[in-house]
Amino acid sequence: MLELFMAELCRTWIQFIRYPSEAVLGVFIIVITFYFLFTGASYIAGPNAALNTEAGSERLEVLVVGYVISILVISVLSTTSSNLEQEASTGTLEQIFLSPFRSLTVFVLRALASLSLRLAIVSLSLGAILLITGTQLQFSPLLLLPLTTLILSAHGLAFAVAGLVLVLKRVSQVLGAVQFGLFFLLGTPVETIEGMGRAAAFLVPMTPSAALLRDLMARDLPLNWTLFGIAALNAMVYLTLGLFCFARAERSAKLRGLLSGY
Repeated sequence: MLELFMAELCRTWIQFIRYPSEAVLGVFIIVITFYFLFTGASYIAGPNAALNTEAGSERLEVLVVGYVISILVISVLSTTSSNLEQEASTGTLEQIFLSPFRSLTVFVLRALASLSLRLAIVSLSLGAILLITGTQLQFSPLLLLPLTTLILSAHGLAFAVAGLVLVLKRVSQVLGAVQFGLFFLLGTPVETIEGMGRAAAFLVPMTPSAALLRDLMARDLPLNWTLFGIAALNAMVYLTLGLFCFARAERSAKLRGLLSGY
């Protein structure tokens, strides 16, 4: 198992070294997109929007954290499904299912290996955004807890979409719609909603983890252990559902003879 993970890790970074321009361009696009969003929002708010006040600074920090979370989740989602879609389009998907390892094991370890590169790209993008905006976020070791639950939930959703790729082969439009929804969902501070709306929002994948990250990084609040318990339960439920959907899709694809299709 460890040898397989190391092989996938080497594969990920070899591809990065061979095509570094894609990663550099990815960082540039992430940063420049936020810059245009930031300047557009500042223009709409008008000259009276005081970002140098404590309240204005907090809103900007919440915006930065929400944007970076959205980018991380979208990259996890697109990487898993896009890699599988590429394998299906080139006709090499069947070889993975003929390997000595279970296909689900291969794809899980591949997702974990590529996560290291995604985290590096997002970290560089976050650093550039902080330099541009002049904001300061709080970084605590406790960030690893909600970050872990966020990544687990994201991979659950990614494997559910990957299951559609096994059966349908091309899901670009579905993936685009999911990414569009996640961008606004994770960028919205749902923790500020009152009453039943907040409880309903926390049933959606990744929203409790995103709320915790905003509290820790932007608002400098202590970790809410009750909310972390909700985030952990949310992560385990959606990860289990995602892996279950992928396993069912794999079985359906095998029965219908879809794995060998080009």
